[in-house]
Amino acid sequence: MTGERKAAAPLRARDPRRLGDYELIGRLGEGGMGTVYLARNPSGVLVAVKMVRADLAPDDEFRRRFRSEVNRVRQVPPFCTAEVLDADPDHEQPYLVCEYVDGPSLAEVVTERGPLTAANLHSVAIGVATALTAIHGAGVIHRDLKPRNVLLAPGSPKVIDFGIARALEATTGHTRTDQMVGTVAYMAPERFGSEPGTTLTPAADIFAWGGVVAYAGTGKTPFSADSPPATAARILTQPPDLSGLSGQLRDLVGHALEKDPVNRPTARELLDLLVAGPLRPAAAASALAHQPGLRAAAREAQAATGYDSARQLTALAVPPGMVGYDEESIVTQAVPTSPAAPAEAPGPALSRRRRWLLAAAVGLLVAAVVGGAAMVRSSWGPYDAGNGGDAVAAPPSADPDLLFSDPLDRARLWQDKIDDQEHAGCTFDNALVVRRDTPGSYRCRGPSDVEPDDLRTDVNVRLLSKGSCAGIWFRFRSNIGYQLRVCENAMLVGTHKGAKAEVYKTFPLDTPVAVAGPATKITLKVAGDTVEIGRDDVLVGTVSLIDKEITGGRIALGIFTEPEGGGNAPPYTVAFDHVVVRSITR
Repeated sequence: MTGERKAAAPLRARDPRRLGDYELIGRLGEGGMGTVYLARNPSGVLVAVKMVRADLAPDDEFRRRFRSEVNRVRQVPPFCTAEVLDADPDHEQPYLVCEYVDGPSLAEVVTERGPLTAANLHSVAIGVATALTAIHGAGVIHRDLKPRNVLLAPGSPKVIDFGIARALEATTGHTRTDQMVGTVAYMAPERFGSEPGTTLTPAADIFAWGGVVAYAGTGKTPFSADSPPATAARILTQPPDLSGLSGQLRDLVGHALEKDPVNRPTARELLDLLVAGPLRPAAAASALAHQPGLRAAAREAQAATGYDSARQLTALAVPPGMVGYDEESIVTQAVPTSPAAPAEAPGPALSRRRRWLLAAAVGLLVAAVVGGAAMVRSSWGPYDAGNGGDAVAAPPSADPDLLFSDPLDRARLWQDKIDDQEHAGCTFDNALVVRRDTPGSYRCRGPSDVEPDDLRTDVNVRLLSKGSCAGIWFRFRSNIGYQLRVCENAMLVGTHKGAKAEVYKTFPLDTPVAVAGPATKITLKVAGDTVEIGRDDVLVGTVSLIDKEITGGRIALGIFTEPEGGGNAPPYTVAFDHVVVRSITR
């Protein structure tokens, strides 16, 4: 598939001529968050610069969320995505710099030339599935996948604008009353849910994939209607119109458009079925054969997510006759997505409940679109057991208070490093493992964002050897901040300034933290001049934060050994997994 150079419109009188180190030379377009410019970096290489719109720039809350999301999306590997190269959330006009993709958008091509040919359609299907595999593998949800965000570059399609919509979506007061964040035609049914605190999962992007591929192959969206409310009503209550698609690809699109997110395949399963499954469409094989760049990207995405060439893909095949919808019902038929978690067909009681919820959701959505879109914050208690366990491993959600989360099973926000001078290091073994061969402390390289003063941090901690304490630093910058030490028999809270540590409060533990035992969940709730310490959702104690020199800063993870190693021989080792940081609105 060949791309055409996207013509940049001339700069307007009020457009800036430079942003940071970048010379702006033309306009590529405008979106919900701001204006996209064609620019040159100091080396003369063309890049795309997205400048945040003027009404968002003065909002400190938006800047904080924008900074957090940029940090997150920079972890996405560039498999069929436009790589994020740079950003300056603190600039007078915040901006994001991405790889410039020399090609038209899928929306432009379909509008000008009509539906894609079979080979080009399958290359789009594979390319977008590859991009979603990379995006979801980095713990990011796109949130606004649509034809305009798919660029048809030479070599392979590229997906742009992933993840950044969350910064806009989570900032109250910036969604116009006649507009929802996202394009309704590609929004999954659960995005119109009426229940507060509904978690958005990667399955929403899979639904959008189905809509994008259907549009590319037919020239129309599968739930097309005369207005956004009518489109939303069809998404919630009607089967998709897939006329114009045929064969295995039609089945996969129908499977992706299941109304129940649990029934949809994952991005990785879509990719496997498209490139190597027993029902692989012939046109997909042709697309891969003629596009080595696409083939390489798909293989790299599979490898990055644990591809096993011996895997029995037959189990992932879409069963004939099972994809699609019962025309007499608004409830989707159950489609097994994997042998490990078969989907159960809804019983009569569940079917009735779904009909009621869908009807209620349609009414609420119409009211929201016509009368003003509402943005809802979910509430949570200080030590709610419902936030424990697997919840900390959940992917980024619509929770507007979420600053970041990281399962810490591999390098993402935190990085591995061996420091020979300190005789210490941080590595990954399904967790962030911190080791020190001499008594002392060591912090791992992690996100450098300055987080708000008031926040909650949840992280699972393990002590892997005697004499080791897990260190959690907060409000920490310029080598100054507060610190919690989680040791075998006690927790200690104090300050850490340079090489000097001062303990404010020691909490003896009636039940020691088991060395080389299971993980214990540690919670810090920092609000104003106090911090509450929790262990496995039970409050351990509260400490006053009295050092006026310490305000704001970052979260850091590392190790702090007991004095002289507690008389225990090195190495001293601790491990962390599933860290979640949320802001607290007082």
